[in-house]
Amino acid sequence: MNLGRVSSAALMLSGISGVLTPRRVGAALDLLAVSNRGVAETRAGLGGTYAALGGWALLSHDPTAQTAVGVTWLGAAAVRLASLVVDRPRTNVAYWGYLAAEVGFGATALASARTGFITRA
Repeated sequence: MNLGRVSSAALMLSGISGVLTPRRVGAALDLLAVSNRGVAETRAGLGGTYAALGGWALLSHDPTAQTAVGVTWLGAAAVRLASLVVDRPRTNVAYWGYLAAEVGFGATALASARTGFITRA
C-alpha cells in the first residue's frame, strides 16, 4: 500500500471511529455531545464524512481522490493553526499530535496524487 493510500485509510478509519464511538471521539477532541442530537451530528460530521471520503479514495484509482484527501487533511491543519490565534485554545500533546498527523497525511496524499503513484490493490 503506498503512502497516499495510507492517508486515505487513516481518514476512513478516523471516520469509522466517529460513526461507531462518537462520544469517545468527541471527548478526545474536547467536543462533548450533550444530547442525542449532538451524538448524531458527531457521527455524521466527524464519522460519515471522513469515512466516505477516505473509503472513496481507497477504492478509486483516480488521483483526484487522493487530492481531495490531502486537501481535507491540510485544511484541518490550516484551521487548527489559525485557531491558535483566533480561539487561543489550551493545547496539549494530543492537539499537536493531531496537527502533525494532519500535515503528514495531507502532504503524503497530495504528493501521491501529484506523482501518480496510485497503484491498484
